[in-house]
Amino acid sequence: MSTEDDKIKNSTRRHKDTNAINKQVKIAKQHGFTDQDKSIKESHRMVKHHAMDCGNPQCPTCGNPRKTHKDTLTAQEKRLFQDVEKVTDRHSNGTPPKEE
Repeated sequence: MSTEDDKIKNSTRRHKDTNAINKQVKIAKQHGFTDQDKSIKESHRMVKHHAMDCGNPQCPTCGNPRKTHKDTLTAQEKRLFQDVEKVTDRHSNGTPPKEE
């Protein structure tokens, strides 16, 4: 028999799924998907998948860069090997900070 705790857990799980779907549909609409696309029309597909995931393992965004592009460095490796002596400290408007 279901208790109050079971009912609360079930409703929480459904609420999380609904929120995840709504977030992915919002992302899809921002990137130009129309109401005719499957990701918007059948929004229940977005429960466990991301809207911008094309599913192609060769894609540099969706695939693993270590497996697909072995000759190039990943973003983290590029950051590791960048020049440390060069000062890149700037404000968001592009001006260098004032020395105090």
